[in-house]
Amino acid sequence: MADSLQMILTEASAWAIPIIILAILTVGMLRKVKVYETFVEGAKEGFQVGVRIIPFLVAILVAIGMFRASGALDIMIRLIDPLLSLVGYPSEALPMAMIRPLSGSGALGVMSDLLATHGPDSFIGRLASTMMGSTETTFYVLAVYLGSIGVRRSRHTLAACLTADAAGLIAAFIVVKLVF
Repeated sequence: MADSLQMILTEASAWAIPIIILAILTVGMLRKVKVYETFVEGAKEGFQVGVRIIPFLVAILVAIGMFRASGALDIMIRLIDPLLSLVGYPSEALPMAMIRPLSGSGALGVMSDLLATHGPDSFIGRLASTMMGSTETTFYVLAVYLGSIGVRRSRHTLAACLTADAAGLIAAFIVVKLVF
């Protein structure tokens, strides 16, 4: 039963994107949309957005590099670790929790190190993987998206996003603790 379900999922995933592309083209042609011209126009707009966000992207990447290189990350981890160790949160996973809101690629690097060191089936490996999927690169997203459209006053956006990240980190810990 499990093998047949696995085979069905494998086949479905192999055909999903071609079917979606074919469906988009078919619906576009049925609605008499000039599909190619619309695609080219969208690509032009995408390029313009890319050019607009480059300064914000560079700024956030430099800030992340400075945060890590300055040792501020290590200091924050040393301050937080005694509190989290009371509930059984492993100190090895703290860099992942701290880097994830800043950088997806940095968090991926931390997660890769944790998986290589502790293994993917370890508590730390499962926790890091679950944290990666349940949180967002908040500062990166805010800098790029809000900066690219010129939003200067984001009001409660940062607080709401960080609250969601904290909820994701807490939920990841609880779920991994309960399930594994």
